[in-house]
Amino acid sequence: MVATNAIFTKGDGNKGTLKFEVPVEVYTKAMDQAFDKVKGQISAPGFRKGKMPKPVFIKMYGEEALYNEALNIALPDVYPDAVAEAGIVAVGQPQINAESMDKGAAWVLTAEVEIAPEIELGEYKGVKVAKADTEVSDADVDAELASMQANQAELVLVEDQAATNGDTVVIDFDGSVDGDHFEGGKGENYSLELGSGSFIPGFEDQLVGHKAGEDVAVNVTFPAEYQAADLAGKDALFDVTIHEVKVKEVPELDDEFAKDVDEEVATLAELTEKVKARLVDAKTEAAKEAKEDEAVAAAVDNAKVVGDTLPEAMIEEDVHRQMNSFFANMQNQGVSPELYFQITGTSHEDMHAQYTEGATNRVKTNLVLEAIVKAEGIKPSDADVDAEVKELAETYGMPEDEVRGALSADMLKHDIAIKQVVELIVDNAVEA
Repeated sequence: MVATNAIFTKGDGNKGTLKFEVPVEVYTKAMDQAFDKVKGQISAPGFRKGKMPKPVFIKMYGEEALYNEALNIALPDVYPDAVAEAGIVAVGQPQINAESMDKGAAWVLTAEVEIAPEIELGEYKGVKVAKADTEVSDADVDAELASMQANQAELVLVEDQAATNGDTVVIDFDGSVDGDHFEGGKGENYSLELGSGSFIPGFEDQLVGHKAGEDVAVNVTFPAEYQAADLAGKDALFDVTIHEVKVKEVPELDDEFAKDVDEEVATLAELTEKVKARLVDAKTEAAKEAKEDEAVAAAVDNAKVVGDTLPEAMIEEDVHRQMNSFFANMQNQGVSPELYFQITGTSHEDMHAQYTEGATNRVKTNLVLEAIVKAEGIKPSDADVDAEVKELAETYGMPEDEVRGALSADMLKHDIAIKQVVELIVDNAVEA
């Protein structure tokens, strides 16, 4: 860390002035880098472009010509050190001003900054949470087994049998509005499960009771909010030919079924016990997450933001972080932001508004948890960091060295401390 002699003077609200220095050795090095950056843009008699020696440049233009560029190079390293030295949490972009930039002396700068607000903690140990129900009933198990049966169902072609809801029909269809056929209104050998709601409301209902080989005139009205504006709210006629009717054939719930769906069991009784154990685990995990969410929310509700206002910069920073995280996940799946917006029919502004809704609560939650870390004096050890690195490496299939390279020790210790605070809140919560 660079020693910057940083001093913070608080102003109105969450704003203030940070005064700090750029040491001589730091800006001297930055000026060398600045010269390397600008020399390629300069032509001078007797020198090829980019080959002018620095002393010649200084003589022609003066050392001061490099000051602004050198400052831009030095600030990304010096400013964070000044913030840390002053013991503040700065948010948003500072407004930097130079008080003095004298040769041979430290440069003196000021930054108009906004800082994170103080938090007045309320009760966070002993908060009350609802007692979660983790009991799994026989009906829960039966429903899960029925779902497994449905997943194993096969479609069987039937002859001379009227279609009912739940059956699948293979159809040709051709739609028209006022006698005019429209784009996307025609299909051949289309498999449609009746009752699935895949087609326009009323379409599937009119195929119920009909058999393979029949032609059906289906009359429907497009919804008023239909995606194709030229069809919205209009009456349409679909000429439909039913080629096949298929019914779901559900396997018997017996030992053979059990072995088919799970190679580790030999009987239906064993499968039933395994399903019950899995449901118990799922309910227990869901209850744990619900308790954690409720306990943390209670601790946050009991705390107060001094001044009752969160800096807008913190809200925006949270929104952008959420959006960047979302699109990073989408990118990993091969979906670009442009493609995502095209598929969903949304925009960057829609997503920004969506994430803005919960931003205030997310920011306050982070501030409260960090305040509890400070109040409890929680300081993760190097052993805690090693364990966290190991867990992350195993979770993401990465070498531990890569994890350490991607995440600094300070970042890891911050995340570990937050986890430990959440555990403290939950462990001390009272179920009522």
